[in-house]
Amino acid sequence: MQARSKPQAVTNAQIIAYPIRDNLYLSITDRCTLECEFCPKTQGNMLVQGFDLSVEKRPGAKSIINSIGDAADYREIVFCGYGEPTLRLKTLLEVAGWIKDHGGRIRINTDGLANLVHKRNVLPEMQGLVDSLSVSLNAQNEEVYNRHCRPQLADSYQAMLDFLQEAPKYIADVTATAIDGLAGVDIKQCEILAKQLGVKFKKRVLDVVG
Repeated sequence: MQARSKPQAVTNAQIIAYPIRDNLYLSITDRCTLECEFCPKTQGNMLVQGFDLSVEKRPGAKSIINSIGDAADYREIVFCGYGEPTLRLKTLLEVAGWIKDHGGRIRINTDGLANLVHKRNVLPEMQGLVDSLSVSLNAQNEEVYNRHCRPQLADSYQAMLDFLQEAPKYIADVTATAIDGLAGVDIKQCEILAKQLGVKFKKRVLDVVG
């Protein structure tokens, strides 16, 4: 791995890109389709590993690209942050195209509701640009999911499951995640469900962010 160029992470004091270990994370929006009761953002905390991800203005593609530096310096460049990146799908895909053209590897951390929000299957648009998806499964059934994730759109749980099942047709590396430590969440059943949907599973730990 080459010597890492320092990303220009701040635009008007707003952090867009923030490095954690060997990855670079991109915070491109503060909006979300969920209002998870366990998310630090809903508790008024915008810090991730010491980085303040407060958003004053949603950055355009040019500002995001300028914040990255050398895309090939990182193991992965991850669209993440305290907002759902696929809500800004056009900008995400434009930046992803630049990253791929400059030797970067891309992951999207998502709630899996992009198809529901955009009212179409957006996964073909990600094919060839996105290397991996990490999708927040978060619960083994809709009742537990709604209790903890508090979705703003009807039928979000089923839409997320459908997204997970469809995603491997377009993206080779797809992982469902759930958080150990939330009341009523059965991690073993979440893992079984992920395998039934044809994707990998990763257990996350409550209150460990980044």
